[in-house]
Amino acid sequence: MSFANRAVIALGSNLHRPEEQIRRALQTLAGHPHIHMREISSLYTTAPVGYDDQPDFVNAVCMAETGLDGRSLLAVLNGIEADFGRERSFRNAPRTLDLDIIDFNGETSADPHLTLPHPRAHERGFVMLPLAEIAPDFVLGEHGRAAEIAARLGDAGVFRRP
Repeated sequence: MSFANRAVIALGSNLHRPEEQIRRALQTLAGHPHIHMREISSLYTTAPVGYDDQPDFVNAVCMAETGLDGRSLLAVLNGIEADFGRERSFRNAPRTLDLDIIDFNGETSADPHLTLPHPRAHERGFVMLPLAEIAPDFVLGEHGRAAEIAARLGDAGVFRRP
């Protein structure tokens, strides 16, 4: 199996022991036969965005190589979310697990099912700080290097877990 594609994946959870959900999701990804984990960030605690009446999130970012194309990887991620009990009740709702493709081979796509790079990643410290931790020179589309984006966003409301 060739692992010719590179993906940046963001993970988030704020229900049912979120730290455990993230750790289990990372193990699930690492155990997939078509996904090879390269880098995994620390875990971060983050205040919710968009809908405030919910618990804080635990977030992380990983870089992986995969033999899957972007749509197939997205299908795998959606399947893992479903296995973890993800319900999509409303936008920014609390969730057991959220897995987002942030970048796939540096490709751009306006497909509503797989927009690349992720359209809001460059606005979210809970994505950019963990990404800058593991790949500070990673270039996210037209937005620049991960470390520069993270510095612009600052760390307000995003705390690296011990």
